Amino acid sequence: MVKLGAHGLRFRYPGGVVALDSLDLAIEPGERLAILGANGSGKTTLLLHLNGSLRPEDGEVRLDGRPAGYDRAALAGWRSRVALVLQDPDDQLFAGTVYQDVSFGPLNLGLAEAEVRDRVVRALADLRISHLADRPVHMLSLGQKRRAVIAGALAMHPSVLLLDEPTAGLDPHGVLHLLAALRRLVERGTTIVFATHDVDLTFAWADRVALFAEGRVIACGPPEDALADAALLHRAHLRRPMLLELALRARAQGLMPAGEAVPRTVDAFLAALAARSSAG
Repeated sequence: MVKLGAHGLRFRYPGGVVALDSLDLAIEPGERLAILGANGSGKTTLLLHLNGSLRPEDGEVRLDGRPAGYDRAALAGWRSRVALVLQDPDDQLFAGTVYQDVSFGPLNLGLAEAEVRDRVVRALADLRISHLADRPVHMLSLGQKRRAVIAGALAMHPSVLLLDEPTAGLDPHGVLHLLAALRRLVERGTTIVFATHDVDLTFAWADRVALFAEGRVIACGPPEDALADAALLHRAHLRRPMLLELALRARAQGLMPAGEAVPRTVDAFLAALAARSSAG
């Protein structure tokens, strides 16, 4: 498993706009890490650095404790281990059919035809889109396109999957399908890093959250801790997750014990209230 980290990253866009400001962030193997912040806080820029698409003005990205290289061979190896899925799937879909698109990366690795086929079939099955293998990519829905792009990334067998706003534009059914697919990847050991401004998704799904503001990590820790701090959320131009807000209010009114962990799902929250009511 890859150990990935950013150390002192600084990056400015043309015009002097600071996107990353001496940013430090360690990513633990196997975790689901949310990069949470408002638009313009530096989330996407960080992801582009973490797979070598952008090179910092200062600082470094480290793979397994060593500075990552930017020559052609180093970048190829880096991106085979750390895959990036952009917010707009049309930016990454270009082949005629879903199967052709998913097979593109493995073919470029020079793998044998049988190995490529096995990887593509497995990736399509993982994302529950095997039935779309022969469909032209322009005939897919947004959710199907997003899963096709993720399948293409998975066919490269990365250790880390970087996702930019993975649920943006999806309906509730599409979100459930996508999160179920990502959960299966985590169970097999894939590290998931996703950039988002969705505080409710972060609270329900992330193991850890890095709260972003002005190109810096201003807090990093379990969602129930980082997202409870009103001052930090105000600085990041975000609100408290609805479920966390309800749980904290219930705790303040004695409806939930102070020492118990905050429920992360609606069902768990309702069960906690019911248990408290029965005990009372």
